[in-house]
Amino acid sequence: MSLPSNNKDQNDNNNTATPQDDYNLTTPLTTTTGLRQGLTSYGDAHFSLFLRKVFIKALGYNPCHANVPQLIEATKRGVQLAGGLAIDFPTITLHESFAYPTRTCGVMGTASTMACLTAALGMMPLKGASAPAVSSARLRIAEETGSNAVAVAIANRTPQDILSEESFLNAITVLQAIGGSTNAVVHLLAIANRHPAIKGKITLQTFDDIGRKTPLLIDLKPSGANYMTDFHNAGGKTLGEVLDESPFKSFAYSREVIRSLDNPLYPSSSLVVLRGNIAPNGAVMKASASKDRSLLKHSGPAVVFEDTADMARRIDDPDLPVTKDSVLVLKGIGPVGNPGMPEAGLIPLPRKLGAQGVTDMLRLSDGRMSGTAGGTIILHISPESALPESPFGVVRTGDVITCDVEQRRLHLEVLDEEIERRVTERRKEIQRSVGEKESQRGYRGLYIRSVNQAEEGADFDFLTASGANS
Repeated sequence: MSLPSNNKDQNDNNNTATPQDDYNLTTPLTTTTGLRQGLTSYGDAHFSLFLRKVFIKALGYNPCHANVPQLIEATKRGVQLAGGLAIDFPTITLHESFAYPTRTCGVMGTASTMACLTAALGMMPLKGASAPAVSSARLRIAEETGSNAVAVAIANRTPQDILSEESFLNAITVLQAIGGSTNAVVHLLAIANRHPAIKGKITLQTFDDIGRKTPLLIDLKPSGANYMTDFHNAGGKTLGEVLDESPFKSFAYSREVIRSLDNPLYPSSSLVVLRGNIAPNGAVMKASASKDRSLLKHSGPAVVFEDTADMARRIDDPDLPVTKDSVLVLKGIGPVGNPGMPEAGLIPLPRKLGAQGVTDMLRLSDGRMSGTAGGTIILHISPESALPESPFGVVRTGDVITCDVEQRRLHLEVLDEEIERRVTERRKEIQRSVGEKESQRGYRGLYIRSVNQAEEGADFDFLTASGANS
């Protein structure tokens, strides 16, 4: 594409200026007024055009938002039919101008998982857990949601009134039965720890205890073979005696997507909690999504990446000392190490191993991973590597790491004395930088000082039921 000329007439002429011209930062816009239909400029001309387009797209006219206005109207109808007054609160979300909020991934990813769990917790209509995005069912669900909002307001009920310990136990059982996202572990713990009557009763161990006695019944990717639309179409409600009294035809296909208790996809533990000297506070794995189940019991030498930049720089290096038996380790993506705990735990396989046909390796990190991803991947290792006391932070390339899912064990084959020596040595090395991060002003400093670890929900400690420094 040729660069536009720096001619003032061209910049002022709406008929000749093109969208591509707006993003050509090498040529300044010489005009300061009259940008696109004479609208007011917001300082920098290029940014002004970008910002205006964001506002326009966020009004609901972006094709990606095609059914959002309909859902809003349906929700308002539900409110009004229940006797409430629906009031609009205008908002703008910059990222949604370039995202696709109309729908989510069609597998049992984090979005689908949390929809199912929200329904299991009793916080949304059951049908909302799986109904396809662009369907008339969504309009009916939106109306029901509006009606529910009025009922809750009239009854003056809060989430604390609805959620009980049994609610969370039920949701965790559903999580294990559907083979849901590992992110749900963090989210449910954060919610539970904010509830005054529940904090401390739901822990990371609760997830593993329930998993040991809960079969995986839903055959959806990444653990299985099907998609959310298959799940929705195969679904139905089992009501015992009611079904015995009603005509009911058994559909073979539906029994493949939603399995019976005597024919599960896996007999138990779709998600497991691992512990050991490398993760004394726990780690999480979606064992059902392993692509090479022999890796569920595996020992191998570590190949360590200190952060995502180090990984990006070296992962495809032909000279990287890695084999298919190696254990890939990525540090620095926990709640503090990479603020926000990004979904960077899906460590890519080295290119040279991919060329050899390797499809899975044992991988470890202190971060999160998309619920859509699969592989033998251990996440949420705690304490995270950014903390001075973290054993995970002192893992070195060449150290042998053992994973035994059946025993729920994650072990660094290094003497305890050596681990302690490394931790002490590293604490001295990073003490100053840790102090500087914690003393920062503003939101970043507040976050680093206040965020707790993954096994507590990666939430602000001052928002938990017991408050800060609990």
